[in-house]
Amino acid sequence: MRYRMIPFRYFNAYMNMALDETIMEGIRTGTTPPTIRLYGWKPSAVSIGYFQGLEYEVNLEACRRQGVDVVRRITGGGAVYHDCDGEITYSLLAPLALFPDDLIQSYRLICGYLIEALQLLGIEGSFQPINDIIVDGRKISGNAQARKQGVLLQHGTILYRVDVEKMFTLLTVSEEKISDKLIRSVKKRVTSISDILSVSFQEVVTALETAFRNNLETEYGDYTDEELKRARQLAEQKYSTHSWIAMR
Repeated sequence: MRYRMIPFRYFNAYMNMALDETIMEGIRTGTTPPTIRLYGWKPSAVSIGYFQGLEYEVNLEACRRQGVDVVRRITGGGAVYHDCDGEITYSLLAPLALFPDDLIQSYRLICGYLIEALQLLGIEGSFQPINDIIVDGRKISGNAQARKQGVLLQHGTILYRVDVEKMFTLLTVSEEKISDKLIRSVKKRVTSISDILSVSFQEVVTALETAFRNNLETEYGDYTDEELKRARQLAEQKYSTHSWIAMR
């Protein structure tokens, strides 16, 4: 099956989540092809998993002060800081029947494309169940899935650079826990491409595109006017609303 590959583009947090849902709707009704989209977050944002409590996870005042959006995903998992210049995010959306029923095996399959992208850059990564990619024992990519009405969405990030100190100011971590020792501990468990070698942001984007094209039948495309209109509606009426973001 042929995938539409949409080149890297920045959106705000609400549009990023709304576009995922819009494309899922289109795949479900047969009006939209399976899609791979690469994107960034402008402004930077914190996304929380569907089942998380907002105030337990996010320092809302710090986010407001620093101009960082906050959004709830339709996928599970933990709170993630999405730095505007620090990561490349992808979404892969397609009929569920194309993937293994087993959750971990489906993660392994799709994360394999990201691992190949890292290899193209000269970085050896490996899949760590349930849904991480690690390099030398340190996490470089986290991923999450949703399976809804016959459609699979998997989205995730590859860290280009990571600012652990800023991340801790935006997430809810007690003052006594924010210490040099904790920050050093996290830095030992998380890495980024810039920590390993010197390549441009665009080179990472190109490697991701190449890896997807090496493994799937793809053609370049773009969002349709109808998709953008529907996504703007969802962004305004759902993803940017307090009732959605603070629903738990």
